Amino acid sequence: MTYSEIRESTKVKLLDKVRRHDYGKYLLKSSISRIRGFTGEDITFEFPVTALIGPNGSGKSSVLGAAGCAYKQIKPGLFFPRSAIGDESMSGWRVEYELVDKTVNSRQTIKRSSNFRQAKWVRGEVLERDVLFFGIERTVPAGEKSRFKKLMRSTYRHKGILTDLPSTVAQQIEHILGKSVDGFKVTDVGHDDDFFIGRSGMNQYSEFHFGAGESSIIRMISEIEATPSNTLILIEEIENGLHPVATRRMVEYLIDAAERRSIQAIFTTHSDYALSPLPNEAIWACIDGKLRQGKLSVEALRAVAGRVDKKLAIFVEDEFAKCWVDSILRERLGVDYEQIEVHAVAGDGNAVLTHNAHMTNPAITFRSLCIIDGDSQQKENEDFGILRLPGSQPELTVFENAQRRLDTDLAILTVSCQRAPEAQELVRRSMEEIIRTNRDPHLLFNQLGIKIGFVPEGIVRGAFLALWVRTNEGFCSQLESRVRSLIEEN
Repeated sequence: MTYSEIRESTKVKLLDKVRRHDYGKYLLKSSISRIRGFTGEDITFEFPVTALIGPNGSGKSSVLGAAGCAYKQIKPGLFFPRSAIGDESMSGWRVEYELVDKTVNSRQTIKRSSNFRQAKWVRGEVLERDVLFFGIERTVPAGEKSRFKKLMRSTYRHKGILTDLPSTVAQQIEHILGKSVDGFKVTDVGHDDDFFIGRSGMNQYSEFHFGAGESSIIRMISEIEATPSNTLILIEEIENGLHPVATRRMVEYLIDAAERRSIQAIFTTHSDYALSPLPNEAIWACIDGKLRQGKLSVEALRAVAGRVDKKLAIFVEDEFAKCWVDSILRERLGVDYEQIEVHAVAGDGNAVLTHNAHMTNPAITFRSLCIIDGDSQQKENEDFGILRLPGSQPELTVFENAQRRLDTDLAILTVSCQRAPEAQELVRRSMEEIIRTNRDPHLLFNQLGIKIGFVPEGIVRGAFLALWVRTNEGFCSQLESRVRSLIEEN
């Protein structure tokens, strides 16, 4: 996966802007008392661009719709239509909101609610806000949209004017799609409907011949750039019709628009590429009627929901713990390594909660383990499958293990870091300097890689982990034994 182009400083700035309530209008929190499969679940919007992930049928669209219903412009029936057959259980549905609206109260947040009672939705003093909703139908080809059928008639005579795309719109579209839209035009075809004209060399072509993803991006960007500041943007399945890289760039665009124009965006997705530009605070997973915050990968989400073909899922706190556990089990299990999956689930609390939910869900047929870091405040429970990695801080534990063994293992560590044998003293000196000056152990392997010749962090980390596995037989043997027993039980 390619890296996001959004700087960490931009994310920090936007997180702080939300904390300070520095918006004219902003949805801070939705508290779902009851809607569909959710009861008593809260979601906070701590970053102005929020991703909702989860398996099909997990309730992502319900959470998206509940957020939209905070405002008058979104009618509840758009997301929660009531059928005369089968929807009797909608009685008692309720969502409470905490919002910023400086036009109503410039100093304090505002409380509002939406609830379904007596066969209809009731919303008292509902707030005004510009809201754009982009549903799945946005990727229906233009030729299949009934409102454009008139353009295919031989009798149609167009009286509108073709104008260039605004330069800001064209620039953003080009960044997302990775192609020039120079010479693209837009025209009004009546009833406030725009229609786009493309260009390839000297040839023009209508929107009927656009790709579905291309058309949806051009339309979305055109609308978003034309909407006022502080608008709320709701998008269903943001990756629909898009290449994975374009999906990532679309999310980057929303972050950029949030910074430039104070918009707020909420979208559903099944794509890891859509998550890569976002901080942990911006990602919420919908799982079995629960909402969990943090950067679960879509692959991890499959394991949480019990939708994998492996015999064992192992949940850990972060990517380093995943690499550490993977290194141990890849070395020790041999061909049985193919029977497991290790998933980073953004924090020790998430790891334990995910494992506990997994263990108590009768619908999930494969086993799981939870392995927390040595410095975790969570309690280990070997009987319930909650284990602890050795040492205190994980990166520091692995780094210091190698440092203690430099007299015997410096040569193999140097070569494993893809440096020539004669670079051994450089590696030694660099390790000694870094351990004296480092303030953040998470950066140890990145800092060492730079010092010994810009070796990528992943290579350095892998070298240190391989050495740790070879020199810590006791822990590795115990973990191997526990994992093998669970695989054999399944």
